[in-house]
Amino acid sequence: MKRNFIYSLLLLFLVISCKKNEGGTQLPYDYSIPQQEDLAEIIHTAAWNTKTVADGVVWKYYQFPRIFESKQYVNVFEIDLKKGMQLEIPYVKTGFLKTSAAATAKGALVAFNGSYFNTSTGGSTVFFKYDGQVINQTVNGFNSYRENGAFTFTGQSYQIVPKPAGGWGTLSATAALAGGPLLMQNGQVLEQLNVDFNTSRHPRTAVGLTKDNKLIVAVIDGRSSQSQGLTIPQLGQLMAALGCTSALNYDGGGSSTAWVKGEGVVNYPSDNGKFDHEGERAVATVFTVK
Repeated sequence: MKRNFIYSLLLLFLVISCKKNEGGTQLPYDYSIPQQEDLAEIIHTAAWNTKTVADGVVWKYYQFPRIFESKQYVNVFEIDLKKGMQLEIPYVKTGFLKTSAAATAKGALVAFNGSYFNTSTGGSTVFFKYDGQVINQTVNGFNSYRENGAFTFTGQSYQIVPKPAGGWGTLSATAALAGGPLLMQNGQVLEQLNVDFNTSRHPRTAVGLTKDNKLIVAVIDGRSSQSQGLTIPQLGQLMAALGCTSALNYDGGGSSTAWVKGEGVVNYPSDNGKFDHEGERAVATVFTVK
């Protein structure tokens, strides 16, 4: 009887201990794989630093001390497309273009990096159509799951679409930039392939659309003790928690860059291996909003 009592006490102690984090604080739920409603509550109640850049353009940022069992520094742009914002995609066919340089040249309110590119010679490596003209086709051998979606627009009509069965050439939109993986569709977070690109934590850049016609841009820093980055499944969950019904991943890693008028680069690009604003990588396509 005494032995059973001791075993019961030990079991109780283990259960209580498992509910505590490294600092000994009891956690209300598991942050590693949060329930979607719990993650949405975390996102909604966070003490975001918020700035209205212009009517219809909000920039907010926050360093989450613990989300997905890690520290994360997140910048978000909320762009109300009903306000008639002008969205452009400055690009280079060869060579490289910094997000900050494109933003300054366009007189943008906010800007962020686009999709994948050739790191040796520059230029897009995925399908890109602009002003009704096909600028680039996806290069041969490119991983299909990294170009299985596109952000498209014609005038003030914006969509995030999966790759058509007939190929990108069947898109009627006047502008389209492919990327991937596709994160969300019809309000649902999509399952992802079990490959290293998806399962490793990296800096990430993603775009999403909401029911009320807002463009949500999330830039998550990584490769630092101050922000460890997200996996692709985690990124999908984050975009859902931010209120998106469709979402798409774009180029990440050292390319992930968020820029704000009057502020400059506001995230911590990782291309220089430091947690500062100086590690911006030049890319091939940039989104600017004004």
